[in-house]
Order: sequence, then C-alpha cells, then structure tokens
Amino acid sequence: MTPPPRVLLADDQTLVRTGFRLILGADGIDVVAEATNGAEAVAAVRRTRPDVVLMDVRMPEMDGLEATRRILTGVPDAPRVIILTTFDLDRYVYAALSAGASGFLLKDVTPEQLTAAVRTVRTGDALLAPAITRRLVQRFTRRGGDADALHRDLAALTPREVEVLTLLARGLSNAELAARLHLAEATVKTHVARILAKLSLRDRVQAVIVAYETGLVSTGTPEERTEDRS
Repeated sequence: MTPPPRVLLADDQTLVRTGFRLILGADGIDVVAEATNGAEAVAAVRRTRPDVVLMDVRMPEMDGLEATRRILTGVPDAPRVIILTTFDLDRYVYAALSAGASGFLLKDVTPEQLTAAVRTVRTGDALLAPAITRRLVQRFTRRGGDADALHRDLAALTPREVEVLTLLARGLSNAELAARLHLAEATVKTHVARILAKLSLRDRVQAVIVAYETGLVSTGTPEERTEDRS
C-alpha cells in the first residue's frame, strides 16, 4: 500500500497553515513541516524531504517564486510544488509554473479539492487541466525570443509527437486526444510520456508552456476562441 503523501506548508498566514493542516490530517496526509517564508521553506525541504510543497506566492524575506526555483533547480527527486494564490491569474503563478511547479490552487479551495490536488501531484501528474493552464499562458507568455531561452529542441519530436503536443496545449485530455487522432488512449499516454522525456519536462503543465513559448501553438486560433466561450 502506498504511504500517504508527506507535505510541507509554506504560508505567512498562521490561519491558512492551520486550516490546511487540519484538512490534510483529516484525510490521512502527513504535514511534516511548516514555513512562514520562502527561505524557511527551502531549508525545511532540505531537512524533511517532503513529497509535496504547498507554496504561497507572496511571503516576506523570500517569495514563493524564488523558493520554488531554489527547491526545483538541479535537485534530484525534488518534491512537487503546488502554488497557492488568492487570484486565479496572478502573474507570479505563470513564472512559478515555468520554474517547474506542478500547478496552482486558489486559497479558497474546498477540502476535497485540496486533498485531491496533493494526491494527484504526488503521483507525478500535473494538477491543472491543460485548458486552464492555456488561459494562464495566453495572458502572460512573453512574445519573442522565448524559444531560444527555453533551450527546447522540438526537432527531437516525431511528427506524431508534435501533433500530440499541439493538441495537448489546446486543452485536450488523453481521451479527447485518442478520439481526435484515432488512437488507443494507452498509445496517447505513451506519446505524452515520450514528449516529456525528450524535452526534459516535469509534467503536462510545462509541456503547455513550451508549446506556447516556442510558437508551436499561438493564441487566438478559431478553435481556441470557440473553446474559450464555453
């Protein structure tokens, strides 16, 4: 049986940490440490080696963005980071996703959503649905020069993998990808796994970001405008 996730809470508000700790504990999820700023979070990760970090964006001394970078950059077996924010389109969230965070949650998340999110990212999946991530990326992606900065070579992908990445970035789930491409869902999962491996990406969230920043997918296509009205 898989042991429960080990979680670190990083937030400068005591009531937020207390509430989240009680919610997680009630669902059998261990909170192994708490931090009131980014510097404390970085130190606590090194000390306790949690599976998942719930990271507030705005904290004193060191914010959650810099802490996320330090936790995830060049660290083998780094924990998954979920960004906590008050606003669903906080521009810091996009930067945190680019730094390797596995998704984000609003602080008014329900108890069920919180525990499900922790368990989801612990297994290696991305927290955000690609469609949600796409809206975030469309608003905050910098235009021009980003493909070089990312050091991603899409030429390593096969034509089918490029097609899968393009549709993934437009918000299609594995089941929808399978139906669109007339493939088995297991085959789609294999393609997605190969894309992540070839581009050295942690999860689907980063794949969506790369698709936009390299120009593989651009904003405002007819398909996306229709989808965004739904």
